[in-house]
Amino acid sequence: MRLLLALAVTALAACGQQAPFSGKVTSVTDGDTIVVLDGRTTRRIRLHGVDTPEQGQAFGDRARRRTSELVMGATVTVRPKGVDQFKRLLAVVVLPDGRILNEVLVTEGLAWWFRRYAPRDRRLESLEESARDARIGLWADSEPTPPWLWRRERKRK
Repeated sequence: MRLLLALAVTALAACGQQAPFSGKVTSVTDGDTIVVLDGRTTRRIRLHGVDTPEQGQAFGDRARRRTSELVMGATVTVRPKGVDQFKRLLAVVVLPDGRILNEVLVTEGLAWWFRRYAPRDRRLESLEESARDARIGLWADSEPTPPWLWRRERKRK
């Protein structure tokens, strides 16, 4: 059994994937970025496959507050998917009740499915479509601006 576990950990490391871990959320940077205490190390976690509105953008504060309500001080399970350009760990975050934070934010209309980075995630696609059809959260706006376009426009100015 130990040999199998060692082989699995080695295989994950070789693929660049890290093993899932649990830790306490110590802060929420914004709607899609949290800090988790992994043993004695703090790790910045960027939610994989979703993008929430930025601070200063419509629904940005609301997304951050909701993420805080769901995870602040809680012990979550982090399922790593990679590392982004800012050296944040890209991950799926499982809440103590078993729900997936990434999916909850999309379901509640507080995040977009980030097609560019999770193009085959049909679950996020379906959740976004349902929220959009129901005009929940940011979808209540007739033409919500995706955060990646909002960021690009701010860089131009």
